[in-house]
Amino acid sequence: MEGALKMIHILFDQSSAGSLRVAFKEMGMDKEEQIISFWNMFSIGPVQRLHEEAGQEARFDWMKDVMNDELGEFQEYTQHFQKTIYQIRSIPEGAAITIWTAENAHEQTGLRFILDLLKGKNNDITVINTTKSYGELFNTGRRQYTVLHSGEINPDKLQIIYDQGEGRVLTDHDKEDYGNEWIFLTENRETLRIWRNGRIVSVPEDYYDPFIIQKAKNLHRRQETKDFMKSARLIGEVLGHLDQYVGDEFLEYRLRKLIEKGVFDVEGSLIAMRYYSVKLR
Repeated sequence: MEGALKMIHILFDQSSAGSLRVAFKEMGMDKEEQIISFWNMFSIGPVQRLHEEAGQEARFDWMKDVMNDELGEFQEYTQHFQKTIYQIRSIPEGAAITIWTAENAHEQTGLRFILDLLKGKNNDITVINTTKSYGELFNTGRRQYTVLHSGEINPDKLQIIYDQGEGRVLTDHDKEDYGNEWIFLTENRETLRIWRNGRIVSVPEDYYDPFIIQKAKNLHRRQETKDFMKSARLIGEVLGHLDQYVGDEFLEYRLRKLIEKGVFDVEGSLIAMRYYSVKLR
């Protein structure tokens, strides 16, 4: 660890981590601030015993069904996950940590996982709620925008949030509460989590299947005659109306499950989303 390092920042996707790196470079702080980020979607998949190798392998096995590994990135994904866990566990006692989270099940589940990895260490931990900070700093006119996930925020606004936003310094009691919430999450076998009324709620994996079907019906109504539609068009329609952050890979995985059940007819190859079209039976 470099002696000049002032803060370690932890984020939950490549986009927000990249934007924060740009912001720090523009501020001349890129040598003083370390950034650690996951390539993961914590709102989906099993989280039981995730701090152990067996739990990670169980999650990877589940993710194999979700990810269409057309580009052969799955091995890189697993290696990066394990590397990130190692980086977090290697944070020394006393190092100052800032965790960036928006109000969604993905980043909030990730927050609780990180605090579990850091359990027992004496570190000052600040949590920046990007959804709240964005609203307070930028929703000042008629037009109101709610940040669904931190990756939506550009570097300029992240810089302002870091300079002017109010992070929450966690007390020992806060850490204990988050720890209890993590234990509760890991005792649940559901593989889909959503954010409702300020808390993480575990729901069945097929929770959004009716929503996908309804959006397909809406798209069919716009056609002159009911016909096949690009699967990417349907997933885009679902994403555009969803108030949660679960990712297009999970939604496409559920679409494939609906195809298996005979809800949709398919035309083309299921090797990747752009290669096939669907039509409701």
